[in-house]
Amino acid sequence: MSRFTTVFRKELKDHLRDRRSVSSALVGTLLGPVVSALLFTMMASWYQDTKPLEVPVVGREHAPSLMAFLQRYGAQFTEPPADYEAQLQAGKLDAVLIIPEDYGKDFSSGRTAAVQVVVDSSRNEARVNAERLKAMLQAYSGMLGGQRLFARGVSPELAAPVRVDEVDLATPERLAARALYIVPYFLVFAALMGGMNVAIDAMAGERERGSLEPLLINPVGRGDVVAGKWLTAVVFAALSTLVCLGAFLVMLRLVPLQDLGLKVHLDGTSVVSMLAALLPLALFASAGQVLVSTFARSFKEAQTYLQLLLMLPLVPSLLLGLSPIKSQAWMFAIPVFGQQLLMGEVMRGEAVGGLPYVLGALGCLGAAAACLRFTTHLLGQERIIFGR
Repeated sequence: MSRFTTVFRKELKDHLRDRRSVSSALVGTLLGPVVSALLFTMMASWYQDTKPLEVPVVGREHAPSLMAFLQRYGAQFTEPPADYEAQLQAGKLDAVLIIPEDYGKDFSSGRTAAVQVVVDSSRNEARVNAERLKAMLQAYSGMLGGQRLFARGVSPELAAPVRVDEVDLATPERLAARALYIVPYFLVFAALMGGMNVAIDAMAGERERGSLEPLLINPVGRGDVVAGKWLTAVVFAALSTLVCLGAFLVMLRLVPLQDLGLKVHLDGTSVVSMLAALLPLALFASAGQVLVSTFARSFKEAQTYLQLLLMLPLVPSLLLGLSPIKSQAWMFAIPVFGQQLLMGEVMRGEAVGGLPYVLGALGCLGAAAACLRFTTHLLGQERIIFGR
């Protein structure tokens, strides 16, 4: 045990000296929370309908009843500029309503009176106001259609023989978990990224510098060397995970998710549950990174392999976000996938019990033990030690 702790203290001291690498790894894990905060804040500002809807209208004198209806529901009319199409493409206008001259003639004769809503659909920020305007126009059309049928002695219900009323049982917490499915991905990404540079430098870096051979000459077992280096990577991976989770907790409190109809409530129990799901992943991730760094012939080769492996969490994240996967007990034992699945259940407010956490921890521990055993075996081969 003393030999193992000696290697651990040595590795920890070496990597703490490189403050730039440590700080860059921690700052890199903040990318996900910062990007998510900016994205959801921007979306919330788009979907806020408290401000009045300003509608530039061409030919408003041709449809006074329509103008009165829109104004009654909060629309404010402005005069459109002569170059309104260029203004729309430049992003200075969201939508322009055009009422042709023959609108009144068609309307009075009982025919369909056409209006035009000019938009630039490539601009996401203009889509909300355009949809608000089209919804008002459709409501006006539906109201007039019912009045015309009723005036002719026909019940408006004959035009709608079947009415579908959707009863949505989704709570705001569950809707938030669906919208924030990318959060578990960034948390898993932090667990993978935090100890990556440490693992690379501890094996591939020491071999390139020629310091691995003197270390193995000391009366320290190969398993103690591997365990000491692995535990150092685990410390930095766990620290990176804590920083990322703390940043997300701050983000969820500051971003106005209620404007999107979402509600996220992570109390102390939920935070502890997410940590219980995440921290075992640091054990497996660090063990796998130490194994790859030992097998690679150079620092750059190990860095290339591990950067490709950082894309691994993206696959289960997309599956959970887009596919209707029903969770089963055995899924929680799959490293990476099980952690994302478990964190999604916690964010939904589901009571998952203790078995998924046990399965997730056992899955990560078993995979980590296999990686460490294989790494110890590799350190017994000359082609690995002297393969510079």
